[in-house]
Amino acid sequence: MRIIFFGTPEFAETILRYAARRHDIAVVVTMPDRPAGRGKKLTPPPVRTLAESLGVPVLQPESRKTPEFADKLRAFAADINVTAAYGGILPEAVLGSARLGSVNVHASLLPEYRGAAPIARAVIDGRRDTGVTIMRMDTGLDTGDIILQRKLPIAPEDTCGSLTRKLAESGAGLLLEALALIEDGTAAFTPQDGALATYAKKISPEEQLIDWNLTAESAANLIRGLNPAPGAYTFYRGDKLRILFAEPLDGDFPGAPGEVIGPLIVKAVRGAVRAVTVQAAGGRPMSAGDYLRGHRVEIGEKLDIDV
Repeated sequence: MRIIFFGTPEFAETILRYAARRHDIAVVVTMPDRPAGRGKKLTPPPVRTLAESLGVPVLQPESRKTPEFADKLRAFAADINVTAAYGGILPEAVLGSARLGSVNVHASLLPEYRGAAPIARAVIDGRRDTGVTIMRMDTGLDTGDIILQRKLPIAPEDTCGSLTRKLAESGAGLLLEALALIEDGTAAFTPQDGALATYAKKISPEEQLIDWNLTAESAANLIRGLNPAPGAYTFYRGDKLRILFAEPLDGDFPGAPGEVIGPLIVKAVRGAVRAVTVQAAGGRPMSAGDYLRGHRVEIGEKLDIDV
């Protein structure tokens, strides 16, 4: 089929790579280049980089709502639009710009975790499994009819980053199955039960600061769910200390929440958290052991105070 592809980050890059093996990608629509890194250099999104390597034309509109944009898409005479983590709402005129409408690859088992951050939220919530859904798009927020779904387990060591890669691979294969069903007219479209819907809102800056009044398991899940970005952090003597991975420890430990009770072991409201991988402000990721060799963290210090 002839496809218009909408997507932006690494998750979408994987989907596009698979789709391009079987189908004709007429054009890729992605978000505009944004500043990134310490130097805030204008950087293209991963999907643009892949599209250009494939020789596929790229559109990066600031707005998708103009009649001219919908007309431009219709001129490509596509069979179907495919979206995956595009990062913006598509109006009805855009959704209907292809002959067979639009489908989306969403990284949850809809109607659970509709919205912007389904992978991070599933990890933060301590879920043991999640999945991917191929759905027919409508103008609602991930409310369209379900075509196919596939469940995946969440391993205890999974971060948002590792789970994203797993779901992208699974979602790419599932998309190809769904497109085959749509092409031969055998796809079934199952309405979602809105009463079962939950929402995965975008991660706020306030959520990045680790609250040591959480349980140890919840704090460790937060750290995993924000790895690699935007990252969870605490404070050590007034400086930000990112904790990239940590293990929850069961037990009745002495001390107050946020207090260091062992070698980078921090008391939570119930249990404690052992930091495994950390990153000091301006530094590189390192093991907790390497960090401690360069920083004398005293037992009894608090790691949650910005002074």
